[in-house]
Amino acid sequence: MKRLPDSPQLRRVLVVALTALAAAFAVFGGWTYLEARSDSSLAYGASRDAALKAGRTQVAALSTLDAAHPDTTLSAWLDASTGPLRDELRRTGAGRPTTSARGEVTEAAITELDDRSGSAKLIATVRVRLTPKGGAATTDRKRIEAALERTDSGWKLKALNAVPVAAP
Repeated sequence: MKRLPDSPQLRRVLVVALTALAAAFAVFGGWTYLEARSDSSLAYGASRDAALKAGRTQVAALSTLDAAHPDTTLSAWLDASTGPLRDELRRTGAGRPTTSARGEVTEAAITELDDRSGSAKLIATVRVRLTPKGGAATTDRKRIEAALERTDSGWKLKALNAVPVAAP
C-alpha cells in the first residue's frame, strides 16, 4: 500500500479543508435552525397543542359532578365553556344530584383547527366513575365530540356531544 507523503504543506491543506467544511456545516445548521424558528407550522402546532390541552381539561371538567358541592361543579362547568353551551349550563345548573361523577379523558385528538378564526374540533374518549349516594361505584366509557373556541382567556368548549357507539 502506498503511503501519502508526510509534508507540512499537505497537513496545512487538510486542516484548512476540514476547517472550511466544519464552518460550512455550522453556517448551514444555524440557518436551518433560524428557518425552523420562524416557520408558521410551529405556531400552528403550538395552537393545536394548546387547544388539545385545554379541550382535554375541559371535557374532563364537564364530565365531573360533585354531588356534595353542586355550586362548585357549576362554577367549573361555566369556567370550561363559552357561547351557547355556557348559556345552557347557566340556565340548567347542576341541580340537586345524588350521584357523583369523575370524568377522566383517556384519549383525545384535534380533528380540525382554524387558527385564524379561533375554532377547533376535538374527539375524546372519557372514563366516568359514577358513585351514587350510598351505592357501589361503576365505571362508564363515553366518546365525545367537542367544538372549541379561542377566547381572551384561552380555548373553551362551545359545544359538547356524545358520539353513539355502534352495536356490533
